[in-house]
Amino acid sequence: MKLLWSPDTATKAYIDTVLSCQVFNESGVAELVSAMAAGWNAKLIVETWSQGGAIATSIGLEIASRHTCGRHVCVVSDENARSEFITAMKEAADMNPEVLVGEPEEVMSELVGIDFMVVDCKRKDYARVLRQARLNQRGAVLVCKNANSKSDSGFRWRSVIDCGSRRVVRAVFLPVGKGIDMAHVSSSGENSGSGSSKVEKKRWIKHYDQQSGEEHVIRK
Repeated sequence: MKLLWSPDTATKAYIDTVLSCQVFNESGVAELVSAMAAGWNAKLIVETWSQGGAIATSIGLEIASRHTCGRHVCVVSDENARSEFITAMKEAADMNPEVLVGEPEEVMSELVGIDFMVVDCKRKDYARVLRQARLNQRGAVLVCKNANSKSDSGFRWRSVIDCGSRRVVRAVFLPVGKGIDMAHVSSSGENSGSGSSKVEKKRWIKHYDQQSGEEHVIRK
């Protein structure tokens, strides 16, 4: 991803999230994703949220968006979830983030150029949400929280990334909270199978020495 890392912005977002999430007494997921989103200067931050879920991560992402002067959008499945999420955010941190309601295919078409995305693996459709994401051409960071709860044990990042134009630069699993599975996706057009990375096929050439009558085999 051709985005510059800012440790100063990451630190500020981290500290603000620690202060805002003290009441939740959770295990650092909110602080981690907040620092990463802010440090990479994410301008469009998207997350999914399920009814009854925790909101500490959402608070962290909202804080990150304020440090980057970006946009934080939460995607929920229905109006009941939307109402619950807005109420919880208002009561916990006096925040009023943007919320979109609908199926991934519908909602993601409105969100073009995602820099940083967090999905909850407790959602059965989390992989489908990732496939529908319209990422920034400069690259993006994708995060699966509650990764230990994945319903799809065979999940692979390459299965949700358009390998025709992008590649997974790096993927890592972190034992934070209930598990964080994270991937750094390249900028558009940086497919690992293009350009100078292609390996030329070598061939064998036979050469006869007319004077000695010997046969030489050369690999070229």
